[in-house]
Amino acid sequence: MQFPAKPAAISDAERQERLQRLRVTMGEQGFSAVLLGSTESLRYFTGLVWHQSERLLGALITLDALHYIVPGFEQSRVDTLPHIEGEVHLWQEEESPSALVASLAGSSGLIALDDALPLFIYHSLAAKVGPDRLVDGGPVIRGLRLLKSSAEIAIIDYAMSLTLDVHKRAHAMMKPGVLTSDVVRFIDEQHRELGGEGGSSFCIVSFGEATSLPHGADGEQTLQAGDVILVDTGTRIDGYHSDLTRTYVMDEPSADFARAWAIEREAQQAVFDAAQLGAPCENLDAAARAVMARHGLGPDYALPGLPHRAGHGLGLEIHEGPYIVRGNTQPLVAGMCFSNEPMLVYPQKFGIRLEDHIYMAADGPRWFTQPANSPVHPFG
Repeated sequence: MQFPAKPAAISDAERQERLQRLRVTMGEQGFSAVLLGSTESLRYFTGLVWHQSERLLGALITLDALHYIVPGFEQSRVDTLPHIEGEVHLWQEEESPSALVASLAGSSGLIALDDALPLFIYHSLAAKVGPDRLVDGGPVIRGLRLLKSSAEIAIIDYAMSLTLDVHKRAHAMMKPGVLTSDVVRFIDEQHRELGGEGGSSFCIVSFGEATSLPHGADGEQTLQAGDVILVDTGTRIDGYHSDLTRTYVMDEPSADFARAWAIEREAQQAVFDAAQLGAPCENLDAAARAVMARHGLGPDYALPGLPHRAGHGLGLEIHEGPYIVRGNTQPLVAGMCFSNEPMLVYPQKFGIRLEDHIYMAADGPRWFTQPANSPVHPFG
């Protein structure tokens, strides 16, 4: 497959625009500061990538400044990593990072907390500033991250295309006797070859009855002639995820499997068709379940049928808002990206998950990748 040029990484200028939008919302909400931990939101706003630990490394965003909170001995490492400009404040091992945050946040005003911060940081900060000053910053932070820019959509689109090509390569190696571990290893190698960051970010390969377990089975499996094959995998490009699933057989499908595959594809298409601007997210899940019900499956989460939500948002996290699930009345708007995967499970027999992703354009839904064609031709 001939890939287009890899899209540009998120620019510092875009991150500054994100901070400006955050500050506007902070002013509207009455927040004097927002504290980010070592989370994907830190990467989103500043470009700094750090893994969570027992030491607070993050950023305090005020209405007029960006303050990095850094363990003293990690400064030299942080200096080498990409991040937008801001003032670096160090704390030493015997010191409290919460005291440093409190001093920078000032003696009054609400501090909105990154909703992915560990609880121990909340308790430590509450002891310094009082719990009344701490509020959940998740709705504000997630609300901004929910709507992808054209640059983000281009990166996700590229990542999806890369993983789709890896799926095709994996499909070509399927033959009786192949081990799930062989396929997982091959997929990781192919993701690396094509430029996926760190290879596969995850990989589920299931054969036969194990395909009825939505997140796969433990232990080794060997492909037998006639087995149903399910492959669910993804990688990352500039931190943004891909996530695609195909379910198929290598030879002529049984009548039961062919019928079930057609129902799954019908349900997936119903989700896409329901994905109209302004529609509540729950309508998409309901559309998939209506297809299942028309074929005598379910109802609700009963099996055989659809045991989980019909989709999830995707970006810097592989599961994020918007969630395509009953009870989520959030309306679809341009910039949202989410999976379409209303899996059909027949317990102790097989499962079928066809997963492609949708982004909401200004004129309605668009596929990142084209859906599968048939049980034996799983690529659009």
